[in-house]
Amino acid sequence: MKSKFRHIALIGKYHAVASGAAGASSRKALETIAHFLHRQGAEVVVEQETAANMGLTGFHVVDVESIGANCDLGLVVGGDGTMLGIGRRLARFGVPLIGINQGRLGFITDIAFDHFQATLEPMLGGQYEEDHRSLMQARVVRDGRCVFDALAMNDVVVNRGATSGMVELRVEVDGHFVANQRADGLIIATPTGSTAYSLSAGGPLLHPSIPGWVLVPIAPHTLSNRPIVLANVAEVAIEIVAGRDASANFDMQSLASLMHGDRIVVTRSDHHVRFLHPKGWTYFDTLRQKLHWNEGVA
Repeated sequence: MKSKFRHIALIGKYHAVASGAAGASSRKALETIAHFLHRQGAEVVVEQETAANMGLTGFHVVDVESIGANCDLGLVVGGDGTMLGIGRRLARFGVPLIGINQGRLGFITDIAFDHFQATLEPMLGGQYEEDHRSLMQARVVRDGRCVFDALAMNDVVVNRGATSGMVELRVEVDGHFVANQRADGLIIATPTGSTAYSLSAGGPLLHPSIPGWVLVPIAPHTLSNRPIVLANVAEVAIEIVAGRDASANFDMQSLASLMHGDRIVVTRSDHHVRFLHPKGWTYFDTLRQKLHWNEGVA
């Protein structure tokens, strides 16, 4: 079966230099996948930071902009963090992504490397499930002007400082005052991010098809401050009222140091990330496997 995707980009752990046995293993995996794709009749390029960090040679190397403009599929080899990073960067181009994981399967990198050939071949031939994930656009506003902005696929987290006490946060939704909360922090999570930090802070799971976010306090001083699900058409604003060394994290990969009076404003991005999964895949398969729901069942 020949690939319906003619131009495929390979992306690996581009944000960290691979070295030693782990680096050699990752490099070998990428080379193995590239040769497989060539046999399927596809033209393969490698993202430039991946090539540099993995020491890959003999491949056509391109930047993310070129992948967005010229490729009709991205194959991401790594964990969920790698997929989050490249997903945000490619979202505006609409390039679909497939995730292959060398270690423990992730929530969004759900194809095991050991079985990638048998799984990928029918997918490349057009047999797949398509899954769209929403993004958040977050800005840090200081004295009326934006001093930091970022996209987030998982969550936006406002945290207290490492050595200080609680932060006090004023929360507004669509300009309406909701509450002043004293807590260790506050999470705004997408359905994708509902299985990440939000889940460990007591938030609910949101199915990816739900057009919503979940607002989850982290260790709130008042126990009646509970998680709440919001429509993702809302604008959520969090103002730093009190507390030292507060920070904002966007998918735990970008960080802005905050001052009193700063406002973190979160709105729905116009862009989505497109994931492709094996035919027959459902979100519940992932939950069952990752959360070990079947353990102890005869």
